[in-house]
Amino acid sequence: MSTIADSQLIDFVYQEADLIDTQQLNEWEALFTDDGHYWMPLTHGQTDPILQGSLMYEDKLLLKIRVERFFGKRTFSQQPHTRSHHLLQAPRIVSRDHAAGRYTLRTAFHFVETRQDDQLLLAAWATHELVVVDG
Repeated sequence: MSTIADSQLIDFVYQEADLIDTQQLNEWEALFTDDGHYWMPLTHGQTDPILQGSLMYEDKLLLKIRVERFFGKRTFSQQPHTRSHHLLQAPRIVSRDHAAGRYTLRTAFHFVETRQDDQLLLAAWATHELVVVDG
């Protein structure tokens, strides 16, 4: 297995946020492995998405449904579509296992969601657990 450069890992995080911000959600959903999850903990410091409540803990199927609903003509709650903007701090690589093709990155960010004239600003951290597939 080839070694992944730090710059490739960091670029992946920036590109992932850009896919969301430009509403390329099908491409974003395709980044997830079949056993991947999108998890938003309920509380700061939460470590278990199964035994503790979460804002969301979605597998590939639920992500696909979320994307389909976002673009659905009958999804009136998304008329007009919500827009988003991520402002990322430089992603930091916190672990790497080149032999297994597994990498973990942590990124602080500000997220702005705009819907009509309303804006929501969130400050958060994202952890990306990346695995090399087919390569």
